[in-house]
Amino acid sequence: MTRTLYRSLMSDNMRWDALRLREGDIIISTPSKCGMTWTQRLVSLLVFDGPELPGPLSTVSPWFDQTIRPLDEVVGVLEAQTHRRFMKTHTPLDGLILDDRVTYICVGRDPRDAAVSMLFQTANMDRDRMRVLHDAAVPAHHRPGPPGPQPLREPAERGPVEEFRDWMEGPAHPPPGVGFAPPKGIGTLANILDQFGKTWERRHMPNVALFHYADFQQDLVGELIRLGAVLGFDVSYDRAAELARYASLDEMRSRAAEVAPNTTDGIWHSNESFFRSGGCGEWQQYFGFAEYRRYNDRINQLAPPDLLAWAHEGRRGCDPDG
Repeated sequence: MTRTLYRSLMSDNMRWDALRLREGDIIISTPSKCGMTWTQRLVSLLVFDGPELPGPLSTVSPWFDQTIRPLDEVVGVLEAQTHRRFMKTHTPLDGLILDDRVTYICVGRDPRDAAVSMLFQTANMDRDRMRVLHDAAVPAHHRPGPPGPQPLREPAERGPVEEFRDWMEGPAHPPPGVGFAPPKGIGTLANILDQFGKTWERRHMPNVALFHYADFQQDLVGELIRLGAVLGFDVSYDRAAELARYASLDEMRSRAAEVAPNTTDGIWHSNESFFRSGGCGEWQQYFGFAEYRRYNDRINQLAPPDLLAWAHEGRRGCDPDG
């Protein structure tokens, strides 16, 4: 099967060719700020049957195709693991090696809430540190894009109104063959819905399972039981309720140094601020009537109604298993 190329200064999906996948591996694929860390924490509670981890979550469950760590180092860590492995990626499913022995967990979120979370995350990120790590990890001749230094951000900082305008109108991933897209602000709505779509069209595959941020918020215990069933863990309601306590926002924030992503890389101004209390609907402060109307027009250009219903409301909007 031909894989789509997804390469940027932040990630390179061709790195997956260096890893030997195993029976039982778990790959979690979400767009940025759609519940990745929450899902990793839930999976960790099942894999280790409790809250304790053998190391920081970003090392135990690395973002495999992120380009700020040397590839051989990340492969070596994963090869040495004897527990059931679970890894994260922001690459859509058509850019991954789809292996029948692997379970692919995909997570959705209202794109508007994801964009707000991304807005705050970019403010918390040390972009200069990211640049240094990338240059140290990736040899110059292996870096995507034209030769010469490539910025990790645009020359001028933009305000939220400009960010959301560009997010709403921007394109999806670069066309096939282009292969390089410097990170820009908070990404695009088209990227999010495109990645959801790549998952949605594969949702009936036996080793692909869809979860949603809104469903986690509404019934975390029930969703943890469902996640356990997908992964082959028989979890009682009482045990799931006990484990779910360790996946609350406050609990994860209290263990931010251990649970937040990339804490071993020093890319955050504050590890605790990664777990901000954003909630749902915060996007409304950035949307007037014109923006709301344009958003509805735009999403209907980008995705079909059933996918949009799930993307915005989870299983309450449209059950992907139905």
